[in-house]
Amino acid sequence: MPIPTLRRGALAALVISSSIMLSGCGYNEFQRLDEQVKASWAEVLSQYQRRADLIPNIVNTVKGEANFEQETLTKVVEARAKATSIQVTPELANDPAALKRFQAAQGELSGALSRLLMVTENYPNLKANQGFQDLRVQLEGTENRITVARNRYIKSVADYNVLARSFPSNLTAMVFSYQVKPSFEVENEAAIKTAPAVSFDKPASK
Repeated sequence: MPIPTLRRGALAALVISSSIMLSGCGYNEFQRLDEQVKASWAEVLSQYQRRADLIPNIVNTVKGEANFEQETLTKVVEARAKATSIQVTPELANDPAALKRFQAAQGELSGALSRLLMVTENYPNLKANQGFQDLRVQLEGTENRITVARNRYIKSVADYNVLARSFPSNLTAMVFSYQVKPSFEVENEAAIKTAPAVSFDKPASK
């Protein structure tokens, strides 16, 4: 058998064995789960952006109501500005401190919006405004989509981290520097399953 043929055969065997080893040690699974995390994160950002784009219309509609609480509107505008001022890069999702700041800013905006919608209960004209009602429905839908997207992201990160910590795939993680990924922090399990309340029902008396 000619020498070049032997070399080609040895090279082919090396490629095949390397592929089997990489597959067996979880390399391919890391690639799949990493892409899944990226896709889930992109969807989270898309839904937060959808909400940010909706807020100016809500604020402008509420401004048309005479004597509406200016402080409440200002807090919503400021919270939106803070949330959208954070530079979102692919690296943000892998930086625990940056992700925490991002989450805090979005949480602050959620709180400001909840306060705004609660205050509108005191203004019958707003409740009767069809345009405002349509915006409310859009916001409710967006908040629900945010919750779904966030939960999917948390699940994707969890699946990736289990692989990164489990034996023998954790050896692959060390070799290729696959770090454990940070995720959204929640106070309790229910917090990631429930969207922020945006109901226009009159709040219960304290």
